[in-house]
Amino acid sequence: MAPLLPDRLKEMWTSVKHEQVTVDDATRQQERLLDEHRAVWHRALHLDRQGSPEHDVLDELAAYFSGTDRAELERRCTEATGRLKADWHRGGGNDLRAIERFYDENEGHIFDLMWWHTLCFDVSPLAYVVALDFARRRECRRYLDFGSGVGSGAILFARHGLTASLADISSTLLRFARWRFARRGLPATFIDLKTSKLPDETYDLITAMDVFEHLTDPVATVDQLSASLKSGGYVFGRFAAEPDDERPQHIVLDFEPTLARFAALGFVEVWRDEWLWGHRVFQKTR
Repeated sequence: MAPLLPDRLKEMWTSVKHEQVTVDDATRQQERLLDEHRAVWHRALHLDRQGSPEHDVLDELAAYFSGTDRAELERRCTEATGRLKADWHRGGGNDLRAIERFYDENEGHIFDLMWWHTLCFDVSPLAYVVALDFARRRECRRYLDFGSGVGSGAILFARHGLTASLADISSTLLRFARWRFARRGLPATFIDLKTSKLPDETYDLITAMDVFEHLTDPVATVDQLSASLKSGGYVFGRFAAEPDDERPQHIVLDFEPTLARFAALGFVEVWRDEWLWGHRVFQKTR
């Protein structure tokens, strides 16, 4: 079985370093592999496979926000990151309740995430495709996307036959994700973390993609995820962040306490992306 995408790329560029492969050949091979992962992502998400990802996203937003001009929708997508930054500085990050409202009520997150998931400026959402590849190799069946946002990752997993659950603190995002699943005729469970706890010992795999840097108590979240995993289950996530002036809502930059809590609960690291985006997989061993 071929290694996961980041491992394949690391091996390939190591071969370039040792002059076993040319830079041009490695670049072409990298683009081919990324294109394969893009195709998996787009096939899972988009209802109109004839249009561009941006066109499809605007179609979906137009269907949800009926009556809104497409030009206005595109403007809200392209300006979403800046608007969220302004909303945060206007008080969204002042205290725990304000942070909860920032995520729970702000529709700007829909536009920000949907545009990001077009891959038009950043291909890091393809980490979900890597996670799916990992899940299928480990024969995972029950899956949770923790901090599920607009539901794109869970749609990918559901399309490929896994039993999907989505958990988020944002009722606004969960409502939108539920609508997206219904449009596609896909089943899923939706968990509003403000009012419900995660079920115990349920999941084979939990993804937490670009989530932990947003959390007010990431260490306590490790306990939640551990309780919800079956013995032998996996957490696949990114547990790192750099200061980013455009995203002041990234409030966690020190992940050592989080990683220490994983270790204290008996998790062991079984895989790490050392080439693309830095994701890690921890397995629950007890």
